[in-house]
Amino acid sequence: MVIAIREGSDIPIYQQIRDQIVQGISDGRLQTGEQLPTVRALAEEIGINSMTVNKAYQLLKQQGYIIADRRNGARVSKSFAKAPQLSFESRELLLRIIAEAKVGGMTQEEFLDECRKCYESGGQTGKEKNTGHTGGNETHAGSSDRQRCREQEIRADETLEGREAYVT
Repeated sequence: MVIAIREGSDIPIYQQIRDQIVQGISDGRLQTGEQLPTVRALAEEIGINSMTVNKAYQLLKQQGYIIADRRNGARVSKSFAKAPQLSFESRELLLRIIAEAKVGGMTQEEFLDECRKCYESGGQTGKEKNTGHTGGNETHAGSSDRQRCREQEIRADETLEGREAYVT
């Protein structure tokens, strides 16, 4: 799996790392029990401060996505608590996305159709690719549904500088 950091983004780097690891778990690029890189190794690979990666890992641990200890490092959690509803933060983000869709003229049916396609695609952005990196779990997300799912975000990202790092 590749973690891509968008340096010009309004989203803090620790949040980008957290979000991409959760997405990797969701779409199967990161398997339960899989070892994540150490804080120091990931920070060096991306070229950022290790405290930023540590903050992302602490958030993931607090939310139950990873298990971390000094002896074994960070691993993807083997089980996840069922959530009958979205977290407060996720709900706030969803409300913002709905507002933007409404202002943009999207109907409820069109919006729900896009949501359904994104949910079914596993949330992959269309940016993932098979890079030939040995030992990696990179995948090619070439379907049009996956690409459309993040079409507006990708267009906005075209002007942003970024960095990438292999997680596995």
